[in-house]
Amino acid sequence: MARYIFITGGVVSSLGKGLASAALGALLQARGFSVRLRKLDPYLNVDPGTMSPFEHGEVFVTDDGAETDLDLGHYERFTGVHARNTDSVSSGRIYSTVLEKERRGDYLGKTIQVVPHVTNEIKDFLHIGDDEVDFMLCEIGGTVGDIEGLPFFEAIRQFSHDKPRGQCIFMHLTLLPYLAASGELKTKPTQHSVKELQSIGIAPDVLVCRSEHPIPDRELEKIALFCNVRKNCVVPAYDLKSIYEAPLAYHEQGLDQAVLDAFDISPAPMPKLDVWHDVYDRIHNPEGNVKIAIVGKYTQLEDAYKSIAEALTHGGMANRVKVKIEWVDAEVFDKGDAAPYLQGFHAILVPGGFGERGTEGKIKAAQYARENKVPYLGICLGMQMAVVEAARNVAGMKDAGSEEFDHEAGKKRFEPVVYHLKEWVQGNHAVTRSTGDDKGGTMRLGAYDATLVDGSKVAEVYGTTHIEERHRHRYEVDTKYREKLEECGLTFSGMSPDGKLPEIVEWKDHPWFIGVQFHPELKSKPFAPHPLFEGFVKAAVENSRLV
Repeated sequence: MARYIFITGGVVSSLGKGLASAALGALLQARGFSVRLRKLDPYLNVDPGTMSPFEHGEVFVTDDGAETDLDLGHYERFTGVHARNTDSVSSGRIYSTVLEKERRGDYLGKTIQVVPHVTNEIKDFLHIGDDEVDFMLCEIGGTVGDIEGLPFFEAIRQFSHDKPRGQCIFMHLTLLPYLAASGELKTKPTQHSVKELQSIGIAPDVLVCRSEHPIPDRELEKIALFCNVRKNCVVPAYDLKSIYEAPLAYHEQGLDQAVLDAFDISPAPMPKLDVWHDVYDRIHNPEGNVKIAIVGKYTQLEDAYKSIAEALTHGGMANRVKVKIEWVDAEVFDKGDAAPYLQGFHAILVPGGFGERGTEGKIKAAQYARENKVPYLGICLGMQMAVVEAARNVAGMKDAGSEEFDHEAGKKRFEPVVYHLKEWVQGNHAVTRSTGDDKGGTMRLGAYDATLVDGSKVAEVYGTTHIEERHRHRYEVDTKYREKLEECGLTFSGMSPDGKLPEIVEWKDHPWFIGVQFHPELKSKPFAPHPLFEGFVKAAVENSRLV
């Protein structure tokens, strides 16, 4: 039976609960324990799938097709444990389930209330798979005191009482602000946050205190005294140059030992941290650097492309170089020349996105990379725009476009080389969709197989002709244009196993130009970089020697 660690936050949001949870999971793994990490989000959306990237950052997709919070990306990158649909839940999903049961009559006519019906549903979710691992780490989104989060806090309070003594602990992440005028770190916000937590019946066992300045020993003693926590369980968390320093930094401050002590696990196995020492060395001792442009439409919020940025870092680590990312707004050269904005970069990456805004800029980025032999990686929409660019500027199809945003569909001249995907095969059954379907959860989501052309660049990169990658899209390149495009040199080098859906395209006369319909960034890890990002950065390194 799993031991449960509930991670909560206080004072302010965005302190790094997800990163702390992921680092703790990695440290427990290093001591020989198996772990699973979960995120409980209080927002009322069923999932983040229909939320704007400006609202919520990127949507992380699991192998089984769940659209989840970006923190699950941290969990996977640090532990290597593939997240599942049962590792993410929101208030919206919980309430939807409760209301569906009420409509079916499952509650036998009883009055439906937050306690016990909503809290019971949350507890049932927490129980899933608790016999599979040694530790279950559950992060509660938001901060203590948020009205939306109260059912979750009540549920984990009840859950800890339902379990045998010593089976659950609470870890609370807070902020120690620094007042420059007085030159002091203030502990009062942390005290109030813990008091708020205690008022709803939860007493933290471990406190993680974020601070930009060293925390004096007397302040640690004060926090321990006023928050009723042992001093060795008050763990400083300082700012780091790289998130991948977190496991070593938290171990140095004693976080994993404090957690094991709270569970009374003694003697604890010694951690094996060689992999994280190697990661640290690769980050801090690069042998060069490359400049890569990410030409996107959500560049004002870097979290919108979180996994891509991390995957590029991993590719840099694999090649022993530092990747310097510059965010380029695709709208800037929607109607102008891309060259002034893209000259000097060693490689160009065009990520996914939805809607028409910025698409002409992405097409011009693909054209610039093709014509100037600059390494190019197009992901999802980035692949589709590369195909549209090839159709317009090489194959002579001046009116080529996409059904997603070209409103000329139905007119004789319009050639939709990208169309709305209406049917595909998932496992052993066919999936059908129409343009009038609800937006949430109706895309081609999750892991699908692809077959690569033997001898292609992408087969060389992967080292195999059979791969499995995660998807999130509802538009697809139309294969009826394949022959015409391949005659011009754009090879369809990866297809779905049934040969109906294009997965990968590449220019055969280009040093490194690959577009993929899936999202390879979702499977990259610091200790196991994705081969596409490793190869892409390697191509950037080679191009940097030519520039």
